Amino acid sequence: MILVQYTLIYASVLIFVALGGMFSERSGVINLGLEGTMVFGALGGAFVLYALPPGTNGACVVSLVIAVGALSGMLFSLLLAVAAINFKADQTLVGTAMNMLATALATVVVKSFNNAVSGGTNPSAILEYIENRKAFAFKIGSLELSVYTVLTIVVLVLSFVVLYKTRFGLRLVSCGEHPQAADSVGINVYKMRYAGVLISGFLGGIGGIVYISAVNSQWDFVYGVAGAGFLALAVMIFGQWHPVRIALAALLFGVFRAVADTYSSFDFLVELVPGEAYKMLPYVISLVVLAFTSKKSRAPKAEGIPYDKSAR
Repeated sequence: MILVQYTLIYASVLIFVALGGMFSERSGVINLGLEGTMVFGALGGAFVLYALPPGTNGACVVSLVIAVGALSGMLFSLLLAVAAINFKADQTLVGTAMNMLATALATVVVKSFNNAVSGGTNPSAILEYIENRKAFAFKIGSLELSVYTVLTIVVLVLSFVVLYKTRFGLRLVSCGEHPQAADSVGINVYKMRYAGVLISGFLGGIGGIVYISAVNSQWDFVYGVAGAGFLALAVMIFGQWHPVRIALAALLFGVFRAVADTYSSFDFLVELVPGEAYKMLPYVISLVVLAFTSKKSRAPKAEGIPYDKSAR
């Protein structure tokens, strides 16, 4: 039961972030900064969790944390949007810089905050929000689930509908496949790409909140989100930029990540191989999966290519 519980919550993290990456890349902008977006969203949500007094209404806690986390992710993703769309900067370099910036900034902010609150005597002041985390959990029988599991299903369905059943989604896809053709029929490519990147930040920020409020009992800001953003990128590629396939890929990766965290609960797993091997499992699996599937991947044709209105 504990394996199912962990699998679902890890899959939720990966689905949120991978769907965010999907919207950005479908619009034509590569978002390698998902790791940093998660960190920034998580930072905003952590401050809300810390600030709300114990006993605050559960619905209020959930709503405020998700709203602030999503908004933080969107604000951070503006760095990518401005640099890649307006200034036509190399999207890979911008995303990498964003990841480094987010982790460094979070570390500095949290250390400064801890020193201000406790005079340096308590190194984890901002992490003392365990009581507020209970607002995110509910039980079905003996299985403990998270509000995020329900929210993940809702977002997954909405993502499919928006991308394939709405005018906005079809226009977004056209900007990632052939922006010149989209522009020729009156679609504003710049606005659509901004929309894709901001949606990416919105979902990535929520993914960061899920990570710190449901996955980790304590979050060490120094290590960011421990590569969860890069795993989400692998999920997105393995899922072929399609919501349903992304969900299935996230469940697969979620199982391995859950095994890495719960192996000590199963005696036969403890005896099988050293614990360090289980910790490496999600990352090894991601490399193996991408090595065998990357040749068949069909990324949006215009992703990573800055749009020049004058080019035809």
